[in-house]
Amino acid sequence: MQEDKIAHYRETQIKTASKGKLIVILYDGLLRFLDLALESLPEKKYDVVNNNIIKAQDVISELSMALNMEAGEISEKLLSIYSFLNMKLIEGNVQKQVEPILFVRKMVCDLRESWNKIANKGSIMPIEDMKKEGGVDVAG
Repeated sequence: MQEDKIAHYRETQIKTASKGKLIVILYDGLLRFLDLALESLPEKKYDVVNNNIIKAQDVISELSMALNMEAGEISEKLLSIYSFLNMKLIEGNVQKQVEPILFVRKMVCDLRESWNKIANKGSIMPIEDMKKEGGVDVAG
């Protein structure tokens, strides 16, 4: 019953989110998956580590696909950052090392903080309007 309420809350949160808030929600999920992987590494629960790193990579893919490449240099730089983060996650997953995952987590925290500042400025369109336009673009 409690899980249903949480799922409903999350669904409502996503449906009513602005573009910027939606990006922040993606970053929050990414951080959650990274934390789960990091918690499982010392315990040598490599299946849990692997699954959560793959989920983190899926979120990075979503962030990459959300980029409006017509927005110019910022989108190109973000795409490069996302590609780099993905490579670091592969390194951490293959080598079962904490350092690359911690590095990615630090960068994601910084990116999330920046997006949160942008989202809180209030000039970003709600998701319902975004759907009419055909998707997320980070150009704002």
